[in-house]
Amino acid sequence: MPAALDRSTHPDAYPGPHPDLVSHLVRSTALDPGEAARVVDEVLAYFAEPTEDFVRRRHAELRARGLRNDRIFTVIRDELDARRVAPPPLSTRQLRRLVYG
Repeated sequence: MPAALDRSTHPDAYPGPHPDLVSHLVRSTALDPGEAARVVDEVLAYFAEPTEDFVRRRHAELRARGLRNDRIFTVIRDELDARRVAPPPLSTRQLRRLVYG
C-alpha cells in the first residue's frame, strides 16, 4: 500500500486549483509546499478582487500617501490597464463614481 502524501511537504498534494504552479514555485524558489500554496492563494485572492473594490482600496491607499485625485485616478487607470485580466477602460468620471458613489 503506497504511503499517503504529506500535504505539508509534497507540492502535488496541494488541493487548490493550481498544483502545477505550487510545484513550480517549490522547484524555483526556497519556498516549501505550504508556503508556496499560501502564495498562490494570496495571488489568486488579489486578482479576484472586484474592480470596484480595487479602485476604492487603491484610492484610499494613494490618498493616505498624500496624492491628489487627478494623480490618483491616473495611477489607478494605469494599474487597471496592467492587470492580467484588465477590466474595460474607465474614465475619470467612472472612477470618481466608484469612489464617491
